Amino acid sequence: MGLLSFLFGSNSYKIKKYIKRGAIIIDVRTKDEYKSGAIEGSKHIPLDDLRNHVDDLKELDKPIVVCCASGVRSAKAAKYLNLNNIDAINGGGWKSLKSHL
Repeated sequence: MGLLSFLFGSNSYKIKKYIKRGAIIIDVRTKDEYKSGAIEGSKHIPLDDLRNHVDDLKELDKPIVVCCASGVRSAKAAKYLNLNNIDAINGGGWKSLKSHL
């Protein structure tokens, strides 16, 4: 069990619920990190570029599961999206998230 899971509880049930609702997976890692491996079908938007894609994501009108390497950047991204009225949750690290799919 990772530290974040211990502190905040497992998100696996919520992640599965979002996926069943047709959620889009957004990976907020850097370009090089994403190139080294990613979840098939995920959309790559580096955290530093996320603000430039808010309107595009709103137009999709789908829930979002955000991932990164460990869950820290994806937590920031999910919070930012929520503040912009986008239904998003932190999916944590992409490798862990991949095991839930």
